[in-house]
Amino acid sequence: MNKIDLLYGCLIGIAASFIGSYIFIVAFTEYNYIQGINILQSQDALGKLITLGAVLNLIVFFVLLKLKKDMMARGVVLAMIILTIITLLV
Repeated sequence: MNKIDLLYGCLIGIAASFIGSYIFIVAFTEYNYIQGINILQSQDALGKLITLGAVLNLIVFFVLLKLKKDMMARGVVLAMIILTIITLLV
């Protein structure tokens, strides 16, 4: 059960990051999501977009802690580590 909760938390963390990056592109640029991704990739700023999208993970992390879902919160931290590695490689 603990490993499944960790996996669920990791998936929630990655999904929250994608949702956060979607909200950032739609709210603060005049492009849609796909155009924004392509433009940021051509400007070598895709890592910054991933980082800004990961801010939503903080909210998810503290909500999971409040709900006493500690293993899912650890999964969100694992997702942050994975996203950090991806950001360093991009």
